Amino acid sequence: MADQTEPESDRVADRAELLPEEQAAGSEEPRAQAEAILEDSDERTASRDAAPDSRVERRTSDEVTADPDAGPTQ
Repeated sequence: MADQTEPESDRVADRAELLPEEQAAGSEEPRAQAEAILEDSDERTASRDAAPDSRVERRTSDEVTADPDAGPTQ
């Protein structure tokens, strides 16, 4: 991403500030990591199907919740 606009550069710089759990794990290149994370996020935002294994399930609560009065299932 060498051709970044100023707001985009600010966005990357903000994300390059590591979160506490990222600091604990360590990062040799926080800026490159930020660029990759934001690129992936932008793809997911643009297309809901871009996320690996993403799918929307349409189920009712009856289909996913066991009846508490029915007893244990076998």
